[in-house]
Amino acid sequence: MPQFDLPLDALVDYRPERDEPADFDDFWERTLAEQEAAHPLTYVAERVETGLVAIDTDDVTFTGYGGQPIKAWFHRPAGATEDLGIVVTYIGYGGGRGLSHEHTLLAQAGYAVLVMDNRGQGSAHQLGHTGDVAASGPHAAGFLTQGIDDPETYYYRRLFVDTVRAVDVARSMPGVDPERVLLSGGSQGGAMALASAALCTARGVPLRGVIVDVPFLSHVRRCTEITDALPYAEIVQYLFAHRDLVEQTFRTVSYFDGVNFAPRISAPVLSSVGLRDVVCPPSAVYAVYNHLASVEKEMKVYSYNGHENGGPFQDAEHVRFAHRVLAR
Repeated sequence: MPQFDLPLDALVDYRPERDEPADFDDFWERTLAEQEAAHPLTYVAERVETGLVAIDTDDVTFTGYGGQPIKAWFHRPAGATEDLGIVVTYIGYGGGRGLSHEHTLLAQAGYAVLVMDNRGQGSAHQLGHTGDVAASGPHAAGFLTQGIDDPETYYYRRLFVDTVRAVDVARSMPGVDPERVLLSGGSQGGAMALASAALCTARGVPLRGVIVDVPFLSHVRRCTEITDALPYAEIVQYLFAHRDLVEQTFRTVSYFDGVNFAPRISAPVLSSVGLRDVVCPPSAVYAVYNHLASVEKEMKVYSYNGHENGGPFQDAEHVRFAHRVLAR
């Protein structure tokens, strides 16, 4: 796929108007308060044997949206005696937390890591172990249009509440410094990191940084207009049938769009973009990046890559960024 979006010199200045609901903050404040009142956060952690001698791993189960149990892995360098900074890792679309030996790079770099499972996902590129019991109305195959007729029932309302609770669990784990927290995710995981960062900031949770690679669920309406790739094609398919629900659909999505979370994030941010990415188009990535309130932010550009963006090169950037922002 050739470069198909705006040229790079236009992307770096691309800052579109945001379509933000007037009650955006009230919606999220109410959502989190209702869940805390009805389903107080609890968690259990059980040590598992992975065969990795340098990393200790716990199988964690915590209370998510609706009181549903959410799974996670907690990794910590074996033998570490001091309280460590922690990285909360969110997973891409269709994936889950995987097997216990996956997602250990930043634990190898000397940090605690909590890897959150995605409710109802985990049957595509990585295994998942968490269900999603909430019902939804008619939707296209996948998760992007589940419950999309109303923000109250939308799938991502449940998932984004889980992301905030994962941060609370991570900060309370033994051997963790609750003042040194880094959020990290790519694609859907990037959308989750954006939402979690904004909502945690509103709650006064200290964040040292956020890694947002090729974020999904951002500048959504434009994405449905310039790419036919999944998962955005799920919205196109849904609206192909529900011709009368176009404005209602994008109203729902506006409560979950990364472009609307971005101005509420002030922590340092590391981002990345693939200029040939048809899954999360470059203009959407820059729309988020250019609306961030963060004074410290950097974008890694991979001109000849698509949705994989920097791959192992970007992994090395994650380690560098973690060392910088999580230092005492």
